[in-house]
Amino acid sequence: MNFSIECEEEVDGRWIAEVPQLPGVLCYGETANEAMSKAEVLALRAMAERLEQSESRPVEISISIPLAV
Repeated sequence: MNFSIECEEEVDGRWIAEVPQLPGVLCYGETANEAMSKAEVLALRAMAERLEQSESRPVEISISIPLAV
């Protein structure tokens, strides 16, 4: 399963990053890197929680992070 982190700047200057494949994985940061780091951490926590609760089975994963512009 492949996950991607999408990131964009909001009109108020904050950055928002999300993992579209994992509902609820959405984080804000002052920089693109901060927002993406928070989203990656949250994605890993969400996946770990699902595995611990037997809501999903172990699968091969890949997380790609786009370069901040």
